[in-house]
Amino acid sequence: MTLDFERAPKVSIVVVSYNTRDMTLECLRSIVAETDLPHEIVVVDNASGDGSAEAIAAEFPSIRLLAERRNHGFALANNIAADICRGEYILLLNPDTVVLDHAVDRLVAFAAARPDAMIWGGRTLYGDGSLNTTNCWRRMTLWSLLSQAAGLNSIFRNSAVFNPEAYGGWPRNSEREVDIVTGCLLLIERATWQQLGGFDPTYVMYGEEADLCLRARALGARPRISPEVEIVHYKGASEKIRADKLIRLMRAKISLIDAHFPMASRPLGRFLFALWPLSRHIYATLLGRGEARATWYEVWRRRSEWRSGWPPVARPAMAPPPRSTV
Repeated sequence: MTLDFERAPKVSIVVVSYNTRDMTLECLRSIVAETDLPHEIVVVDNASGDGSAEAIAAEFPSIRLLAERRNHGFALANNIAADICRGEYILLLNPDTVVLDHAVDRLVAFAAARPDAMIWGGRTLYGDGSLNTTNCWRRMTLWSLLSQAAGLNSIFRNSAVFNPEAYGGWPRNSEREVDIVTGCLLLIERATWQQLGGFDPTYVMYGEEADLCLRARALGARPRISPEVEIVHYKGASEKIRADKLIRLMRAKISLIDAHFPMASRPLGRFLFALWPLSRHIYATLLGRGEARATWYEVWRRRSEWRSGWPPVARPAMAPPPRSTV
């Protein structure tokens, strides 16, 4: 890949890595092999201790590599990368992904065909080729939180009524408008990203793409998913649930309720969401699932750590969209 600094690339592909050297290299190889559009790759390495930055620089000397001395986290690292992107579009891509069958080219073509969406995503698969349904989500509502607290979303996983946030029952095999496109494969116009001010740094971990998409929807965006765009996303295929991870997720979800629920429904939303770990602990106990029972009990016991969400962090003033050039 050769960068042409006289002419901006069509898409800037941003990858944020942290101690994922081998997966990141596999991801970058797949981008290079499967992308024909004029593009640039911007990698932010969050002070990895596994030699990621050195390996990336050695194998891909033309990539724009930011080898950071400290871990900025996901949201801020993407903001840092976006500041130096030159493409018309910015594609956020996780390091534990593999681009399949010209997915980047297909996604940009999809964006051009559906410009009103403003944010675009595709279909994700686990490493064994099975469907990974974490590519998109519906926004939280009082009903979805009640279904979650009662365990209905787990009992009726394939029900769009009882598992609404995960679009239960939809196999991601059709084009569809969605509320939230997850950050493992998220395409956005650079002008829109700048108008939104990028990710809100309040979200230390998890929730940043949900907040971005919901803020974009408030400006008229209608995010869409294309089944013609496929990648492998390894994460989650065999990952065990850990209390610390869940606590960070809980904090993010509380912050999303505070930011995007109507004022009058926020207290009830917080209450229903707070019942989730308690109900999971009870169900795990009844079903004799010892490890899950212990994990959910720890999350409930440590509720003082998550019930206030992440402390707000002021965002920089929104930048105006860049002027188009010919």
